[in-house]
Amino acid sequence: MIVCESIEALRAERARRTGSLGFVPTMGYLHEGHMALVQRAVAENDHAAVSIFVNPLQFGENEDFGAYPRDLERDLALLSAFVDLIVFTPSVEAMYPHGFQTYVQVEALSQGLEGARRPGHFRGVATVVAKLFNIVQPQRAYFGQKDAQQLAVIRQMVRDLAFPIEVIGVPTVRAADGLALSSRNSYLTPEERAAAPVLYRALCAAQARYAEGERDAEALRATMRAVLAAEPLAHVEYVSVADAETLQECEGRLCGPALLSMAVRIGRARLIDNIVVGVEQ
Repeated sequence: MIVCESIEALRAERARRTGSLGFVPTMGYLHEGHMALVQRAVAENDHAAVSIFVNPLQFGENEDFGAYPRDLERDLALLSAFVDLIVFTPSVEAMYPHGFQTYVQVEALSQGLEGARRPGHFRGVATVVAKLFNIVQPQRAYFGQKDAQQLAVIRQMVRDLAFPIEVIGVPTVRAADGLALSSRNSYLTPEERAAAPVLYRALCAAQARYAEGERDAEALRATMRAVLAAEPLAHVEYVSVADAETLQECEGRLCGPALLSMAVRIGRARLIDNIVVGVEQ
């Protein structure tokens, strides 16, 4: 494992490697979901790289940038199992030097769902990922499907800006009780952790109704809301049934694949999750 703290060091390591490189951008505090991405990158490419960078641009004023969990020593220990892995750990100053003023904005796909609740979030995501792509020069990049809107935004950016990169979505990794793995799960108390799988239960209930033939978008939303309402610790921000491609909220009868998604606060943790219906799983 080679750890690079500067852009110059990373570029020097990249230049020494011919063949394909798979890249996994992360904000650290790694869990099994991240490791599944790294395993895919290692298995499918000649070389692999991981970045660990808590990106301030994608946090709002009242969000948890300062409290976001960080443990670089632990992360590097987990990644040390991989041979010849490049790990990029830049500082904020390296990524956004004094006078930085260039940003990437993916318009329509950033507007709804998470974008509506977190203004500027996807501008921060697109900007940092574009810069990381330029620095690392990967052939493939790996992202979790748990962050479905992020994945869609990055794919759109890659198409629009003609990055020569294949963006690969990797299925959500879940705990045994269905909770989607997330670094923010560390905020949960034991009682809150026991309540958190309600998100997946709500999604599964709507998926089951879809499998039984239900196609009315509001009926599917109502199914999810009903399951969430039974958990007193769950404070719902939104429940959505959206077109799986455009991410526009669906009204009336579904005519194609749909993204069922939600954001729910349980204690300090803001949790998101999703399932796609209407396509081969």
